[in-house]
Amino acid sequence: MASVRRTFVLFLLLTFGHMLLISAQVQSKSGLPLVQAGAFSVFASMQQLTSGMADVGGSIWSNYVALRGVEAENDSLQKRVLELEGLVQSQAAIVSQTQELEGVLRLQQSLVATTLAARVIAGSPAPGANMITIDRGTADGIELDMAVIGQQGVIGRVFGRPTQHAAQVQLLIGRQAAAAAVTETSLAVGMVLGGAGDPPLEMEYVDVLHDVAVGERVLTSGLDGIYPRGFVIGTVERAVRGSGVYSDLRVRPAVDFTRLDVVLVVLARPARAGGEPQP
Repeated sequence: MASVRRTFVLFLLLTFGHMLLISAQVQSKSGLPLVQAGAFSVFASMQQLTSGMADVGGSIWSNYVALRGVEAENDSLQKRVLELEGLVQSQAAIVSQTQELEGVLRLQQSLVATTLAARVIAGSPAPGANMITIDRGTADGIELDMAVIGQQGVIGRVFGRPTQHAAQVQLLIGRQAAAAAVTETSLAVGMVLGGAGDPPLEMEYVDVLHDVAVGERVLTSGLDGIYPRGFVIGTVERAVRGSGVYSDLRVRPAVDFTRLDVVLVVLARPARAGGEPQP
């Protein structure tokens, strides 16, 4: 039985070999032997498949590289935009400071009182203290309780003991700050006090007989011996006649206390009631 199986296998191998020899001699329509033509067809199909896969891979890689390049370019452009925005803001800040300095210098030239320009170098770290520090001190003639003003109006007064090259200024909007005042039109006198309200100033001890109007300017009266007469404090925003002898007035300050860069210290003191200046 085993010998029959071997004989059958050998017969199949001889038959297959004979067919290959015949195929090698028989030509196809292209003039090539059938075996060679078949092998060529198989290899050509494999080459087309490989080439197609290579083209797809190359296209994907090219697109990936291009996308990476676009992403890097976008990052560079975004950084450049941020740099330009920072430059614009810096230039705007410089222009704002220059305009404020020019305004203060014009104010200084128009004042009769002797003043000294100073730059704000720090604010107070204590919440609600409402203090700033300027770069002028006793070496520049700065003394306690000298008035400090800005382009728009009253800022405050020198507070505490100045050092040789620096001094603290109590802002008028501080809770313990005050200035003697008079309304511009109705000539009502009183005391402007700082606080935490909105607006942050109130004018007390105003006689109820004075008809104070909303929108009327409030000026320093000079009666406190600190602020010379005639400097602008603010504008009346609310005026209510009280039930007693005083009216309730709320005052919007003329100065923007969130933007203080350059100030003027008034070196001259207000005259006393008898006409003599303060020492």
